[in-house]
Amino acid sequence: MKIGVVSDTHNNLKNIETIITLFNSQDISLVVHTGDIANAVALNKFSELKASLIGVYGNNDRTEIGLDEISYKNGFNFQKPPKVLSIEDREIAIFHEPEPIDNFLLENRNIDIVLHGHTHRY
Repeated sequence: MKIGVVSDTHNNLKNIETIITLFNSQDISLVVHTGDIANAVALNKFSELKASLIGVYGNNDRTEIGLDEISYKNGFNFQKPPKVLSIEDREIAIFHEPEPIDNFLLENRNIDIVLHGHTHRY
């Protein structure tokens, strides 16, 4: 299973189009967005993905109007962080900000992979 990971798209529709083209050309099954989509228009653009989209809201998303409605309309699965997924015998924790990760891992030792955004580093 191929999983695409993206973060901090910050309403950059041109970059989102590039991301969608890349992921659609690579037979990606699932895309994880680790937050900071920025607004409903940007989130709706992800409806062009062939893959499922899940993720967490970032600090720039938490007060944005319409994200939950667009997520529901398109069958996306977004929530406040952390979000934990079980995929092919792996436990994946998704965050936006990295600061709460260490404490979370102390209480959740079964996590195999941690994804986060916010820092704008890959």
